[in-house]
Amino acid sequence: MLKDIQAAVFKATGKKNVTMDTDFIKDLKLNSFDIANITVYIEARYRITIPTKDLRKLRTVRDVINYLNAKTK
Repeated sequence: MLKDIQAAVFKATGKKNVTMDTDFIKDLKLNSFDIANITVYIEARYRITIPTKDLRKLRTVRDVINYLNAKTK
């Protein structure tokens, strides 16, 4: 999953060096458009829909992986 998220971030923003503890806002300084593009990629890859209320809680890569693990079991 980490590689998928790294790929999504790179595809949407061109940013590399994404780790489990990378914070999308603090570390990568992503805006809402970047986050929307990453979300679309992840939703398509895992065939899920991430509601806006859940998206607000996903601040780090680790948060996204934990969320995906819970949703794709």
